Amino acid sequence: MASSIGNEKGVNPVLRISQLDALELNKALEQLVWSQFTNCFHGFKPGVLAHFEPEVKAFLCLILWKFTVYSKNATVGQAILNIQYKNNLSQTEKYQPLSKHQKLWYLIFTVGGRWLEERCYDLFSNRQQQSFCKIKSCIGFGSGLIKLCGLLNFLIFLRKGTFATLTERILGIRSVFCKPQSVRQVGFEYMNRELLWHGFAEFLIYLLPLINVQKLKLKISSWCLPIAGLSNSENTLAAHCRECSLCGEWPTMPHTIGCPHVFCYYCIKSNFLSDMYFTCPKCGSEVHSLQPLKYKIEMTELRV
Repeated sequence: MASSIGNEKGVNPVLRISQLDALELNKALEQLVWSQFTNCFHGFKPGVLAHFEPEVKAFLCLILWKFTVYSKNATVGQAILNIQYKNNLSQTEKYQPLSKHQKLWYLIFTVGGRWLEERCYDLFSNRQQQSFCKIKSCIGFGSGLIKLCGLLNFLIFLRKGTFATLTERILGIRSVFCKPQSVRQVGFEYMNRELLWHGFAEFLIYLLPLINVQKLKLKISSWCLPIAGLSNSENTLAAHCRECSLCGEWPTMPHTIGCPHVFCYYCIKSNFLSDMYFTCPKCGSEVHSLQPLKYKIEMTELRV
């Protein structure tokens, strides 16, 4: 009863973005399965899977194919987005599931082709004989030609909206919605507001790295707290070279930048190298010249 209903229902074309999202979900699932599988071998010797990595990946993809395309006529990404494959070679417009030959060829093109490319690269990478070099060049030429055909197929897909991959076009399988999609009514004011805020957020993300926040903060602090407004303790410490204006410790190799404050040589040099527009954190003065401060330190001051 369910199969007869499924055969009688019509097809619903899938949006381009939904087909691309399904492909990205498939890739993410394969990476997740592979990472979970490799975690099982963390306690073994490193590189234990390196020699059999193409075969293991092919085996995992075979399991995924068995429980997705073979049994449900849809990949995992398509199942999440309510999409499935339709046999586009049939003469009727009603939904027709994939034939066994199409499913097997899908397995060969997707899983077998990837395994063959990886394994052939390992087999012929260290071969120096002329025959192996010719085979390697032929395989490389064939791989490049297939990628070129895939690029052309993708451009046609962007134009017509069908057959997102070269495998789908060759096998004649098409992505359709499992159930009719309801039309979403979105107000124009809401969309306009969303576009405005997204554009403003992208503009801020682009603009913020260009602003020197530290210099701006020091400039504002210099306006609110001028040199004349400094406390007597700060002026006394700066005058007697007992405190670095950056680290707050006893200045090592004290230097000055032209203002009444004192800095450690390494503090001021590292900050000036990282920011050529560095200003004094106390008064906001720019670095005019980095000069050592000659000050006689008595032993009694060190004890204090």
